Amino acid sequence: MAELRSRHPLSDRLTSRRGAWVSLGLVLLVMVLLFGAFGSAKAPAGNAQAPAASESARVSELLAKFPDADRQSVLVVASRDDGAKLTDAQAGELKDLLPVLDERADAASTGPLISDDGEAAVLITPIKVGETNADTAEVVKALRADIADHAPDGVTLQVTGGPAFGADVASSFEGADFTLLLVTILIVALLLIVTYRSPVLWLIPLVVVALADGLAGRLTAAAGTLWNLQFDAGILSVLVFGAGTNYALLLISRYREELQKTEDHRAALSIAWRSTAPAIVASNVTVVLALLTLVLAVIPGTHGLGVSSAIGLLIALLSVLFLLPPLLAVCGRKAFWPFIPRPGEAPRQGRVWRRVASGVVRRPLVSLLAGAALLAVMATGLLGTSVGLDQLEKFRVQSESAAGLEVLSAHFPPGEAQPILIVAGSGASDAVLDAVADVDGVVRANPVGETDDGQLTEIMVTSEYAPSTPRSLDQISALRDAVHAVPEADAVVGGAVATDLDARAGNQRDLLLVAPLVLGVSLLVLIVLLRSLVAPVLLLIVNLASALAAIGAGAWLSRMLFGQHALDLQVPLLSFLFLVALGIDYTIFLVHRARSEAAVRGTRAGMVEAIAHTGGVITSAGIVLAAVFAALGVLPLVTLGQLGLIVGVGVVVDTLVVRTVIVPAIFALVGERIWWPGRASKAPGAQGTPTQAASDAGALATQEPGDLLDPQGESTHERRESAAGAR
Repeated sequence: MAELRSRHPLSDRLTSRRGAWVSLGLVLLVMVLLFGAFGSAKAPAGNAQAPAASESARVSELLAKFPDADRQSVLVVASRDDGAKLTDAQAGELKDLLPVLDERADAASTGPLISDDGEAAVLITPIKVGETNADTAEVVKALRADIADHAPDGVTLQVTGGPAFGADVASSFEGADFTLLLVTILIVALLLIVTYRSPVLWLIPLVVVALADGLAGRLTAAAGTLWNLQFDAGILSVLVFGAGTNYALLLISRYREELQKTEDHRAALSIAWRSTAPAIVASNVTVVLALLTLVLAVIPGTHGLGVSSAIGLLIALLSVLFLLPPLLAVCGRKAFWPFIPRPGEAPRQGRVWRRVASGVVRRPLVSLLAGAALLAVMATGLLGTSVGLDQLEKFRVQSESAAGLEVLSAHFPPGEAQPILIVAGSGASDAVLDAVADVDGVVRANPVGETDDGQLTEIMVTSEYAPSTPRSLDQISALRDAVHAVPEADAVVGGAVATDLDARAGNQRDLLLVAPLVLGVSLLVLIVLLRSLVAPVLLLIVNLASALAAIGAGAWLSRMLFGQHALDLQVPLLSFLFLVALGIDYTIFLVHRARSEAAVRGTRAGMVEAIAHTGGVITSAGIVLAAVFAALGVLPLVTLGQLGLIVGVGVVVDTLVVRTVIVPAIFALVGERIWWPGRASKAPGAQGTPTQAASDAGALATQEPGDLLDPQGESTHERRESAAGAR
């Protein structure tokens, strides 16, 4: 034992009688200090959709130079409840609303403008928008309350327009982050209780991960302020809870396994820490490096998510490695009550997984073809999948601004609510107007403002096309071509639809750049971990196929179950990133154990043993992660719901099919050559020792003898159980 302590001082100090309390105190002290230092940090509230260098972003910067740059118009759309034409009396009552609107307006309101069919009217109210959508939401909410008391009988009034859309987004998230956190905690708690079947044990990892999530939220908020990052805090919490719980499951599973071999629970925990820490660190590093590739993204929200999520996952890693072990050491073996593992007990977990793995290894080609066929069927969902939702489709629940826009589009030019904005040199503004007039689909274009120095003119263009439809996006390109050709105008085209066009181009650019980098990072980590070239390449191909299959299945389910004909812009990249990076997590958990087992048993038998020991914990971790991502569905944006659906489906398939069927089938088919140019195992039938296995694996010690496969691949598990029972 003295020799062991000298070789492994860290794990022993974390788990020893005195060291556990010291470690626990130090870690909690550091956390308290960090909570105190960054407790008031708040992340920037921006939510830019287009790249900072895009033309639409440049328009937004130029518009800030105009007088009353913080003034924007909202539209009050009026229509009869029965769909009939508005009467003269009702039109008069709408005109009487102008003084009511002016109480909240930043300038005189105008209207009502009656549609050509006489079935709708619109009043225009300029308001002063706040620094954030949440600030604007207060103005819009007050405006809606005011007009609700003055609506003509039988007439519905709906406030829409750009500021109203932003306000509804902000309002829809009121309390949503708390709801997401609560749902996430409940899901993790329930699944941990089911996994451990203990009224005590589940609380320990849950407290650790919850503390990690709270600290991650504060540190990432501070980082966001420091580096002006934009990111979704909901995705961050899901990642921290999902990954942190996975790490905890792996460590506690190995701890329980070691408790069946030794009376000293502290020694068992120390061995478990040493055995699992390399795999946990490798999986964390893979995901963190993959996330950091997002710093190259041009979409602000994607760029910020990479840095913030990397920080969050590092905090989850440190919490599980340095806070969870002391807590387990202090609680001791009794934390597993009522199913307390004892030395000499025949291990009951893993029997089903052993049978499944043995069956796959006996018939690897059939198993591989069956698994590949399932992934191919899932991937067919990519056929006919488009990317990009319009403004109305981005909300899971209909908002008043979206409903108002539908009414407006039915009776007025659809582009009325989201006009196109052009900024041009004042000296060439007439030429720009002439060029715009020649573009198809332009209803009207007129100057609406000028800078104080008279150098720039703002031109508002109304389109006959509904915003973000293919025709409206093509129109933006045509407008840009037309105004760019005007000499000395230096004209640029922006507005909501132009922002959408630039966001589509930016997301496509990010996908083509980041996806190969994620694959490269994953391949590099696998090569370093496995000291092989064949296994990493094959595993990455499988992971890529699994990710594409999950995206296809998720896209199909979105269409069939929820009527969402397209994926939102950020969904393909983020879902691909999470599926590949998190899928590599499970690959590392499995293959790291398989490599160490192969050093004693050979590759085929080693894979069976690895699945027998890790199948349960990987499945539990996968179900937890899938359920946590599914919790994103409680948020109001379709983007997050689609992301949660795709990643949830992908993780379940990856856990139950890829790691259980496809990967072992590949290892059985390729055999010892899977480790080329290295060599993880001796020739089949050669003798090995646990010490040799631990040395070759670099982490695992005191391996328990497991099943061997006879030449036909049949298990001798029953003989091992009988021997364990006799002992």
